[in-house]
Amino acid sequence: MNIGGNIARNVARPASDVLIVGGGPAGLACAIASARQGLHVEVIDAMKPPIDKACGEGLMPDSLQALAAIGFTDLDRTLRQTENHLLRGIRFLGDTSHSQPATTEAAFPQAPGRGIRRTVLHQILLDRAASLGVRFHWENSVQSIAPTADGTLVHSNRQTLRARYLIGADGPRSRVAAWAGLTEASIQSRRIGLRQHYTIAPWTDFVEVYWSNAGQAYVTPNSSSEVCVAFIANKKFSSSEAALAHFPTLRRQLTASQPNGPARGSISLGRKLRRVAHRNIALIGDASGSVDAITGEGMALCFRQAAALSNALRANDLNLYQQAHRRIQRLPRTMSRSLLLMDRSPLIRDSVLRTFERTPWLFERLLQMHIGHSPLQSFPTEGLHALTG
Repeated sequence: MNIGGNIARNVARPASDVLIVGGGPAGLACAIASARQGLHVEVIDAMKPPIDKACGEGLMPDSLQALAAIGFTDLDRTLRQTENHLLRGIRFLGDTSHSQPATTEAAFPQAPGRGIRRTVLHQILLDRAASLGVRFHWENSVQSIAPTADGTLVHSNRQTLRARYLIGADGPRSRVAAWAGLTEASIQSRRIGLRQHYTIAPWTDFVEVYWSNAGQAYVTPNSSSEVCVAFIANKKFSSSEAALAHFPTLRRQLTASQPNGPARGSISLGRKLRRVAHRNIALIGDASGSVDAITGEGMALCFRQAAALSNALRANDLNLYQQAHRRIQRLPRTMSRSLLLMDRSPLIRDSVLRTFERTPWLFERLLQMHIGHSPLQSFPTEGLHALTG
């Protein structure tokens, strides 16, 4: 294990069961799930709330189910007390100026999703973790870690903490992963995202995905007066206005709107790690690998991982988490590869969108599989024939 720093002596603080490096949604979800298992949990992060990050800000129905599974049984009541927007389904739109754009949509088969600001979601998770007794160390930058006979010492710029288990929830450039020797990975895709909020009454309660030769634009209503637009492309857009130039239909929809706050960029990676656990250290969220943001499954993945990791921690067996992590990633990774084919080839994209437009039941079945409502094996043979022509 490649570990920085020396073993500290005479550490006064008692050891926690679980110390999580990273206080974003993945780290907080892990803290919530672990605390509900009766474990003593602490979270350390170099920043302080509210912690924001560029994302599409849509919680699909499977994300809400995964939240319920880690203890948000009163989630509907919690959401009623915050600004958010019901999401009934997904709509795909071809957005080019050269032809009549194809459009298809499908409603979620049972419960709706929710559009919600990243900072609002973060506060909900933070409040729940605090209510369970999770202890926080904000504005603490972890400098090194060192093994002990019964766990790990974590040295920050302010203090030294001890824990039986150390969890890296510190993003795709995870220092915990580097210290633990868990960085061996394959990169399937790398794209650039740009998020911008617009002040405008939502014109739909569907998540709209606009497809053009430049990439995709995801529009998610997140309140009665705001939409979130996330642009994802292979090349960096200089501004949200420059991005909109590639999506003429969307630009017309936003004519009467005003940008709300600055644009925020991010990197969208399709990244698979060889291992996500070693000895008493495990990774979660983007630190443990990721799928391209085109799937919209980032939140669902980290919530499912949190449930699996907390079960493994309770059982004192991180191999259980390693196995569960592979299963959790399998379907989103498959869907990501398929959707990225549409991004890379205009011919494939236009053909698939036209097929969806002619056969809307096919898009409905794919959406059901995407959110885990029906298994991949249930996809009918005639659906494959329709997609392949």
